[in-house]
Amino acid sequence: MNFSSPIDFRPKLLSAMKNYSADKFKSDLVAGIVVGIVALPLAIAFGIASGVSPMVGLITAIIGGFIVSAAGGCTVQIGGPTGAFIVIVYNIIATFGLEGLAIATFMAGLILVLLGIFRLGTVIKFIPYPIVVGFTAGIALTIFSTQINDFLGLGLRDVPGEFIPKWGMYFRNLANVDWTTFGVGLVSLAIIIVTPRVSRRLPGALIAIILVTAAAYLIPGISVETIGDRFGNLSTDIPHPHAFTLNMATINNLLPSAFTIAILGAIESLLSATVADGVTGTRTNSNTELIGQGIANITVPFFGGIPVTGAIARTMTNITNGGRTPVAGVIHAIVLLLIFLFFMPLINRIPMACLAAVLIVVSYNMSGWRTIRSIMQNPKSDISVLAVTFLLTVIFDLTIAIEIGLLLAVILFLRRVMENTAIKAYSGQLEVDENSEMLHHEVLNVNDGVEVYEINGPFFFGVATKFDDLMRNTLGRKPKVRIIRMRKVPFIDSTGIHNLEILIKSSQKEGIHIVLSGVNDTVREALSKAGINGMVGEDHICSHITKAVEVANSLT
Repeated sequence: MNFSSPIDFRPKLLSAMKNYSADKFKSDLVAGIVVGIVALPLAIAFGIASGVSPMVGLITAIIGGFIVSAAGGCTVQIGGPTGAFIVIVYNIIATFGLEGLAIATFMAGLILVLLGIFRLGTVIKFIPYPIVVGFTAGIALTIFSTQINDFLGLGLRDVPGEFIPKWGMYFRNLANVDWTTFGVGLVSLAIIIVTPRVSRRLPGALIAIILVTAAAYLIPGISVETIGDRFGNLSTDIPHPHAFTLNMATINNLLPSAFTIAILGAIESLLSATVADGVTGTRTNSNTELIGQGIANITVPFFGGIPVTGAIARTMTNITNGGRTPVAGVIHAIVLLLIFLFFMPLINRIPMACLAAVLIVVSYNMSGWRTIRSIMQNPKSDISVLAVTFLLTVIFDLTIAIEIGLLLAVILFLRRVMENTAIKAYSGQLEVDENSEMLHHEVLNVNDGVEVYEINGPFFFGVATKFDDLMRNTLGRKPKVRIIRMRKVPFIDSTGIHNLEILIKSSQKEGIHIVLSGVNDTVREALSKAGINGMVGEDHICSHITKAVEVANSLT
C-alpha cells in the first residue's frame, strides 16, 4: 500500500468512450431503458421505507445513479438507493432529522473518497463474509418488519423503531387488519413472484405496480391508502441545491453513522462490482469505484437525497439486457429523470400495500437464508460472528453491529494467527531445512550453551507475548548464546520489537549473547530503525542459520 503514489482515479466512462460504437450504444440504450424502468419502483419504495418521500428516492436514483456511472470504476455498475441503507437512514432521521441525514451522507462521501485516495479499495473486499451475511440478513428482517403496517393496513402511527416493541404493537393490533389492503398486498406479492416464471426479463415489481394501481383506480369499492394520500401531490420540480450547517458537535454526533454508511456503501458496491466482473469478464478499479461512490454521496445531500451505493439486482439487470459500458447507467438515470418530470401524477396513485409487497420481496432476496444454512457448517467462530452481527443489527443498531462484528472478526483472526504461529526451541543438532522435501538435509552441530528459537509466522503483539512466555520458562537454563531464527517472520510490529529489546537487555545483563538469523529486508529495516542493530552488533545479525550457528559456537 503506497500512500505517496498518484491518486488511482480513472473513471471507466472515459476509457469506454475511446472505442465506442453505434452497436454498443444500441445495447446500452436498451439496457439503460430497462434498468430505469426496473429502478423506478425500487427507488420509490426505498425512499418511503427510509422515512423520506418517494420524490427523494427518485432524485437520489437520478443524481446518484448518474454520478456512479460517470465517475465509477466499474463498467456496468448501477447506483442508487438500496435496501441496505433503510435501517440506518430511518434511525438517523428519527434522531437528527433530515439535515442530520444530509450531513451524515456528506461525511460518508468524504470517507469513501479518502478510502479510494489511500488505495483501500482492495482491503474492503477482505471484510469477513459472515459479517456481511449477518448484517445483510439482519437488515432484511428489519425491512420486512417495517412493511407489516402497510401490508396489513393496520393504520398505525408512531410505530416504534425498535424491533421487539414494533412487533409487540403489531400483535396487539392484529384485529385491526384492513382486509382490502391485505388483499391488494397479497395480489401484488403474487404478481411479483409469478412474473419471473413467465419471463425473467419482465420486472415483476413494475408489472405489479401497474396492474394493481390500475385495478385499485378502476374497480369500484377498492379503497386503499396510496402514495398521494400519505404524501400529498408530489412535485415535479427538480429541487434546488441547498446548504447545511456543519459544526464540531454535529460532526461528533454523526461520525459513527457516517462511518457506517461509508463502510456499508463500500462493501455493497464492491461486492456488486465483483459479481459483475465475474459475469462480464471485466475488471473493476476498486479505488476509482470508491471515489465515484464518494462523489455521489457528497453531491446528493445538497438536493435532499439519501445515501447511494451500487445495487447488485439493478447491475445484474443491466448486464442481462446487454449493458456493457457506463453509458447504460447514464441512460438509466435519464429515463428516471423523464419519468420524474412527466409521470409523477401517476405515481401518486400507487397503493402503499403494493410498495410494501415490493419491499417484502426485496427483504426475502436480501436474507440469504441459503447462504446462512451453508455457513452453519463452518467453524463455530464463523457462526458466532454471523449470529452476533445479525442479532445486533435486528435488536440494537446497524452501527453497533458493524463495529462489534468487525472487532469480533479481528479478535478471532488474531487468535487463529497465534494458533498457527509456532515457536520452537532447539539445542544440540539443528536441521537447516527441516520442512524441505529434499532427501538429504544439512545438519548443524550446535555447541553446548547455545539455544536456538525459531519463530514461524508474523512477530506481532499476540505472538510477541507468546514468545515472551516461552523465554521466561527457559531463563533458568542460562545458556551462553541465544539464536533467534527469523527466516519465516514476514513482519514485526512495535510490540514485537519492544519484547525483543527486553529480551536482549535482560540476556546481556546475564552475560548471554543474542544472535539473529534469517532476518529479511523488511524486518531488518524495522530493527535498524529501532536501534536493535546497535544493541546486538551488526556481526550478530546473520542472513543464514549456518552463519548464525558459526558465530554462536565461536562465543561458547
